[in-house]
Amino acid sequence: MKKRQRRTRRATVIPGFGLTLGIVVAMLSLLILIPLASILAYSFRMSPGEFWELVTRPNVLQAFATSIGCALVAAVVNCVFGLILAWILVRYDFFGKRLIDAMIELPFALPTAVAGITLSRMYSDQGVMGKFLGRLGIEASYTKVGIVIALIFVGIPFVVRAIQPVLEKLPQEYEEAGMMLGASPFYVFRRVLLPELMPPLLTGFGLALARGIGEYGSVIYISGNSEREGTQVVSYVIMQKLNSGSVDYEGAAAIALVLLLISFFLLFLITVNQIAAGRRAK
Repeated sequence: MKKRQRRTRRATVIPGFGLTLGIVVAMLSLLILIPLASILAYSFRMSPGEFWELVTRPNVLQAFATSIGCALVAAVVNCVFGLILAWILVRYDFFGKRLIDAMIELPFALPTAVAGITLSRMYSDQGVMGKFLGRLGIEASYTKVGIVIALIFVGIPFVVRAIQPVLEKLPQEYEEAGMMLGASPFYVFRRVLLPELMPPLLTGFGLALARGIGEYGSVIYISGNSEREGTQVVSYVIMQKLNSGSVDYEGAAAIALVLLLISFFLLFLITVNQIAAGRRAK
């Protein structure tokens, strides 16, 4: 106990423990806890029956199915291509490597609305990619395919940045030893590399999935927002509640609460995965 007290009293570059902790708690409350508490407060204004009736309406359930389904497909695709991209950036040296590495951050820096407008134009019937996919009989804009494309765009940095540092620290001697013992490249990847990369891969998958389920800006233009075609996402349904003639804060908060619970569950799984990976590393 005395050792802990001495550690907290030790001089540091930033202000003392009490002041620093107070600033952190204040900022955490103002920026995160109070807004989340307001969602609960508005949701609890509805009775349990009204809450259940709202979140089980056909259009709301369809929106949840669209958001979760498209985010799941996009996260799986991101895991495959994110792993390949991270592998190339770590294991190979080539011209333009730093530029490609920097462009990974572009979905984080680019406003999602700009990404949505650009993608909807590119994948429309008159766009470059839209014309190419049209020849293959695939329609992208205003369909679920377009939603998946937009979610792949915003989600791939999570996978790449989760895998990259682990891959950089992974010694290549393991691969060389497997090859020298006569193992095939696929066997070495499956039995030597994949177990080490699985925890960060699952972390990137969870982060991309959580981001995709609640995404709005990048999908709002390319999705078409058609209830009949099943291209409405949950975030759009929430905005409908807030932009209607009679603003329905309680209804929007109720749907947002379900979305929040899903995100918390995914973050919980990510945390458990990281703890398990830390124990495995020890």
